[in-house]
Amino acid sequence: MNGYLLDPNTLTANGFHTVIVGSPDLQGRLVGRRVPADSFDRVIDDGVEVCTCVYSWDVAQDLNLVEANVFELCGMHNGIPDVTFKPDLATLRPAAWLDGIAVCLADPYDGRRGEYLPLSPRALLKRQIDRLAELGLHAKTGTELEFYLFDNDPRQLRADEFRNLKPTTVIPADFMIHEGNVYEPFFRTLRENLKNSGIDVEAAQSEWGTGQWEMTFRYGDPLEMADRHVLYKLAVRDTAASNAMSATFMAKPLDKQPGSSCHVHVSMVDDAGEPVFAQPGTAEMAPVMTQAMAGVLDHAAEFMAWYAPTVNSYRRANSADVAGWGRTWGWDNRTTSVRVVGRRPKDLRFEFRLPGADTNPYLTLTALLASARDGIGRQAHLPPVTEGNAYDTPPDPEFPRHLGDAARTFGKSPFAHQEFGKSVVEHFVALLDHEWRTFLSSVSGWDLDRYFDRI
Repeated sequence: MNGYLLDPNTLTANGFHTVIVGSPDLQGRLVGRRVPADSFDRVIDDGVEVCTCVYSWDVAQDLNLVEANVFELCGMHNGIPDVTFKPDLATLRPAAWLDGIAVCLADPYDGRRGEYLPLSPRALLKRQIDRLAELGLHAKTGTELEFYLFDNDPRQLRADEFRNLKPTTVIPADFMIHEGNVYEPFFRTLRENLKNSGIDVEAAQSEWGTGQWEMTFRYGDPLEMADRHVLYKLAVRDTAASNAMSATFMAKPLDKQPGSSCHVHVSMVDDAGEPVFAQPGTAEMAPVMTQAMAGVLDHAAEFMAWYAPTVNSYRRANSADVAGWGRTWGWDNRTTSVRVVGRRPKDLRFEFRLPGADTNPYLTLTALLASARDGIGRQAHLPPVTEGNAYDTPPDPEFPRHLGDAARTFGKSPFAHQEFGKSVVEHFVALLDHEWRTFLSSVSGWDLDRYFDRI
């Protein structure tokens, strides 16, 4: 092995019996197939076939849209075809939390059209990385991901309809060491397995919410960061399940508790690897940084469909859970959507606080890079800095208040159409609108409690 990367020719000699070949779906989950390690050489050349339905069904794998021929990509009209997952060997690594299993990220290739699938989250992000490089700029990104952990077996919890949740902390314990010590054996195992999988944890802590935790990772190339992100989520779920616990990355899983975020830190370097966000010799913001931030804020409402992609996302987004607030920015201000952090030229960066833990990291990074590049190209101007509590300012009327609004705003965005193309935008809008309509057609416990004997 070379570091954490594996030599595909020595997998079995190093004790690996299986390789997971996977790619993120539109919800940011890994989908794919398992192949014997001693057959992986054939997969390198030929790839593995995966049904296009993985990009066309909703989060619950409902096939209504496929059967209704909503999508050009996949439907009854074209026989629900396959795409070929072609392994990206630069990502081949141990899945150290699973015995004898390696994982290799892949890119879906449409052999009929002779191109990689345009709406693949990895393809979308790669395109934006390349477009930024055309300006001589390269992003460095890092994600901070929160989640809730419960002392409930995951299969039993679903059978119990998610009642009687047992949070792993029972009092607010933000940064408190003693609460973290209780679950240190679990988190130590998780940290070691992540490190052995090439995912370096920067820090971890207990959070304010009961049962809420956070891990941060070393910053890096956006594609590698997104790959680490989805593997990390998989490792957390698997490690929790093996300990009869359940983890959730919902944006707000508990009433009267804080939401879970995915804060994204962004900086940039030039072709020589030198930071460009700071004025030479100072820690003051350079024009390229203010322009990038302005672009991100200008397009934030259009991309809420990606930053906050579920019905539940807006429980967090509409709260005062320091989850960002409209087109606001500030110096080390957690109430704003963009927070400027860093006291040295090499550390200066902005933190984007709108996305929740349920976001697809590839899509969030795609939107951030596209928006930042647009701001730089237009030499966009920041709005006035927010001093104090951003929540004291009126709501931005252009920001979606729920998923239905987000789908419509994204679908009407000239910038999204320009960057990603009509077919990609319409595909996402159909899925988002379906999710919203599914929610509106469902009767919940809230409906019954609110109206059953009061109307």
